[in-house]
Amino acid sequence: MNASDTLLDLTFWITVASIFGLLVLSGFFSGSETALTAASRAKLRAQAEKGSAGADTALRITEDNERLIGSVLLGNNLVNILAASLATALFTRLFGESGVVVATLVMTLLVLIFAEVLPKTYAITNAETAAARTAPLIVWVIRVFDPVVGAVRWLVRLILSGFGVQADPDSHILAVREEIAGALYLGHSEGVVEKEDRDRILGALDLDERAVEEIMLHRSRIEMIDAEADPQAILDQCLKSNHTRLPLYLGDPDNIIGVVHARDVLRAIHGLVTSSDKGAAALDDFDVRAIARKPYFVPETTTLDDQMRQFLRMRSHFALVVDEYGSLQGLITLEDILEEIVGEIADEFDIEADHILRRTPEGDYLVEGAMTIRDLNRANDWSLPDDAANTVAGLVIHEAQMIPAVDQVFIFHGFRFQVLARKDNRITRLKIRKL
Repeated sequence: MNASDTLLDLTFWITVASIFGLLVLSGFFSGSETALTAASRAKLRAQAEKGSAGADTALRITEDNERLIGSVLLGNNLVNILAASLATALFTRLFGESGVVVATLVMTLLVLIFAEVLPKTYAITNAETAAARTAPLIVWVIRVFDPVVGAVRWLVRLILSGFGVQADPDSHILAVREEIAGALYLGHSEGVVEKEDRDRILGALDLDERAVEEIMLHRSRIEMIDAEADPQAILDQCLKSNHTRLPLYLGDPDNIIGVVHARDVLRAIHGLVTSSDKGAAALDDFDVRAIARKPYFVPETTTLDDQMRQFLRMRSHFALVVDEYGSLQGLITLEDILEEIVGEIADEFDIEADHILRRTPEGDYLVEGAMTIRDLNRANDWSLPDDAANTVAGLVIHEAQMIPAVDQVFIFHGFRFQVLARKDNRITRLKIRKL
């Protein structure tokens, strides 16, 4: 049979129509896969809440990505292989043995343009719209191919287990937090998201992964009131302090018996002075323990997210942090947790913000030893490790494996650390330069 007879053959036209139909199906599978994997679940959920049945279906089928991708890839490969086989038979019939080469070239071009690049470009450009439109059809594809996909998944896990790889079918490729963090870092690098906005959102996301002990005010820096002190001394201390709440101890600073609020002190003293004929001498009758509020203790391992919820539920802003043995380790306030989100919060009583960071003309950074590594990293977009220590001074001591002397210099993690000041065994000030 010659070529002219073949062109008039009904079988020829059926085969051509089948090839083009299979290419359309291939484009549908390719575009659906791209749309369903690239679509934002947040946008799909918003559309679903507005009544979009397609978006709701897309949300359901993307919960099991392995099942979805397996079914779509199976359908895509079936139609591609079938289209290539029909094209090979058709061109072999037309051109003989050279038809195999012609079929390969033609099908490669057609599949590349109409079954891959074109549908995937549209799907990426209109991911949510394409996902909502194709999801109702993909549901049936998943149902039809589910037995085969299930067998393939079992076989794949069996092969991977032979190499010591355990596949978790319920795990997502990226956790939600990593997706958000990645989008924020990408947006910041492209100039779309401001650094302050990125830090605030990441700070809020990190609350569930950070413990109270990481940001608490250490016990060595806590200002306390001695319950046995003279009433005049207590009043002077409350008036001079920058804090409105002060822990009250009896005998031993570890023996916290209450928390004194400056407002309660002034109210009690005002009542004594105005209700007595003694005048200022009535201050001698003041008993600070009578106005002390019950102390609130929390474990040092409590997450910041849980602690913030407890503060809000108890309508309290102040907690004392203890270790597993009940020993006082520090204190934490609601403001400390909020500062992890919005940055340093200073008021008119903060003469100088704690842990201030200064830069010298030479490009070095002057840092307080008690400044947390997280705050330093966030301020300068650095990546110093904070798994072994919470503060900059703690990091230097950990890496040096010693208590450094003043002017001693260390180089690690790509930074140069110089100890500028030290009090007892604490590093109080450092100079840091990124190498």
